[in-house]
Amino acid sequence: MPIVAQSTETTDWVSRFADEVIEESERRAPGKPVVVASGLSPSGPIHLGNLREVMTPHLVADEIRRRGHRVRHLISWDDYDRYRKVPAGVPGVDESWSEHIGKPLTSVPAPKGSAHPNWAEHFKAAMTASLAELGVEFDGISQTEQYTSGVYREQILHAMRHRTDIDAILAQHRTRKAPAKKQQKPADEAELEAAEGSGAAAEDDGSSGAAGYFPYKPYCGNCEKDLTTVTAYDDDSTELTYACTACGFSETVRLNEFDRGKLVWKVDWPMRWAYEGVIFEPSGVDHSSPGSSFQVGGQIVGIFGGEQPIGPMYAFVGISGMAKMSSSKGGVPTPADALQIMEPQLLRWLYARRRPNQSFKIAFDQEIQRLYDEWDRLDAKVADGSALPADAAAHSRAVRTASGELPRTSRPLPYRTLASVADITAGHEDQALRILSELDPSDPLGSLDEARPRYDKAEAWINTHVPADQRTIVRAEPDAELLKSLDERDRQSLRLLLDGLADNWSLDGLTHLVYGVPKVQAGFSADATPKELPAEIKTAQRSFFALLYHLLVGRDTGPRLPTLLLAVGQERVRSLLGE
Repeated sequence: MPIVAQSTETTDWVSRFADEVIEESERRAPGKPVVVASGLSPSGPIHLGNLREVMTPHLVADEIRRRGHRVRHLISWDDYDRYRKVPAGVPGVDESWSEHIGKPLTSVPAPKGSAHPNWAEHFKAAMTASLAELGVEFDGISQTEQYTSGVYREQILHAMRHRTDIDAILAQHRTRKAPAKKQQKPADEAELEAAEGSGAAAEDDGSSGAAGYFPYKPYCGNCEKDLTTVTAYDDDSTELTYACTACGFSETVRLNEFDRGKLVWKVDWPMRWAYEGVIFEPSGVDHSSPGSSFQVGGQIVGIFGGEQPIGPMYAFVGISGMAKMSSSKGGVPTPADALQIMEPQLLRWLYARRRPNQSFKIAFDQEIQRLYDEWDRLDAKVADGSALPADAAAHSRAVRTASGELPRTSRPLPYRTLASVADITAGHEDQALRILSELDPSDPLGSLDEARPRYDKAEAWINTHVPADQRTIVRAEPDAELLKSLDERDRQSLRLLLDGLADNWSLDGLTHLVYGVPKVQAGFSADATPKELPAEIKTAQRSFFALLYHLLVGRDTGPRLPTLLLAVGQERVRSLLGE
């Protein structure tokens, strides 16, 4: 498989982290596979902000694999976390789910109509499918399985024996006043929700009472909730007594054989670093501020005989076009939502080209067309060898993994063109193929499958993210009143266009024609460049385009005119323009 050239390592963040992780792994665990990790809480739809938790270590792990090293990318499914709240907008869920708050996520019923056995599995399944489409290889670890099978029993007993030491570390941070946070630019409500982490960062760090501090929380044997308080514990016998404040139940158990509880988050995370030998794991802003999980964990991990992983803080992932998203989506878009409208390569590229501490936006609005144009330009530069090294590295990470190339569209026609065609044809594939085959008469498209899956993504974007009042509806009849009111100059411009249609019936030809008409009318050559033309020509072009849009679709704007003309067809264009 291709290896990123040495010359890119001074500019490519993935290569730099890979260098550091390999060196650190050889120091800590020589001869063993490099371990990188992610953690995801299936407490609701796993959104595109959470995806950075996976893509950052995935890209580093993949670079390490490309260099011939063995590597494991662990994804810890935090499905033994408590159910914190009922997320808004999830189909099949209502306020009755609030009765399950405090239970493990795997003990909460799945949304109505789900094929999955519980809440956690329902949301894990959607994310797992998206990761497969993105080419992300990982070893999944269910924390429910780990805890309830007794895998962590010795680690829990160890934490209880050292609870005074853990409490002392936590106490240092409980009394510190966190510095004032820098204000980010305003974000809408959905973006703020996307910036929120799993919620674990805000959880308490253990219970303190008359019996002392305990870093372990049992789930109640009666109501299954974690609203419990440890009231007594004996280190020798491991007898633990707890009481539930939710239902009043209490019991005494032997912790050396009891598997219905978990370490509190700020202890659980560093315990896992040590247990799994994690070398690299990034953390979100909610886990990285002073006194929060990642910082405190760096001290607590030593109690378990481990070291803190190398881990950058990753920045906010924003969304553009949220207002147009259907409320049934649950507010914050998921990787599955993004993959419905964009190819995996584009989504991978958005995460690969920015350093983890750089924020960026994922477009669900018209901006997606510009992003695709940028991607296609990069693709062309890589093909002809003119791309900058860092850009070529990001492209390589987007289109392939160490296991091979991701499936791609064999004829990647411009996304904006495909979207316009899908819009105008309203799902009629035979019409779409007719138009697309006329884009380049010298190399016509033989089948719509050649333009897939990009065509399907563009069609999905039109159908789910373009409001009905912005959809393109071609006039059924000519606008007789407008045609009658035209002055001689407008009539001349339409005649120049109509006279050139037959000889220019291709995307390039029509582009040259529609931009050339105002030039010719002003006495210039149709081939004249902008530098050779007065500023008034741009004004004349805008007026001409607006006239065509009104005559064809009854609006000031619409899809790019060359694409629109091809879509409408020569005969109908001539009719609507008054010939």
